[in-house]
Amino acid sequence: MGDVFAWLLFFFILIALLVMIVFQLMCLADLEFDYINPYDSASRINNVVLPEFITQGVLCFLFLVTGHWVMSLLCVPYLYYNVRLYLRRQHLIDVTEIFNLLNWEKKQRLFKLGYIILLLFMCLFWMIFNALEEDEHSF
Repeated sequence: MGDVFAWLLFFFILIALLVMIVFQLMCLADLEFDYINPYDSASRINNVVLPEFITQGVLCFLFLVTGHWVMSLLCVPYLYYNVRLYLRRQHLIDVTEIFNLLNWEKKQRLFKLGYIILLLFMCLFWMIFNALEEDEHSF
């Protein structure tokens, strides 16, 4: 039963990551359609970037600690990309350059969104598989 709870925890962490990325995309879309000024958009996105990185790092660590090696290996490229952005100081959006980099930032977050959705479906599959497997062993 513990494995199902672990997968449930992973599922909710992935949902939190999904919400953070969708929020960033919404801020960029609002900026593109002039519903929000560049300073507010950049500050809202920058407030969410570090929690996103930390949450993804915790998820990868939890996959590693619980022995789900394949899922941990699937999280490593995304974790590496986030660490590389942080070390190069490119993780925050600059207010003065936000319009020049708007398409790049949207593409970057759409790629992250697709990656997280893939991990979410895999996590959902393994959660259901483990729940059915434990139900089968209880009889």
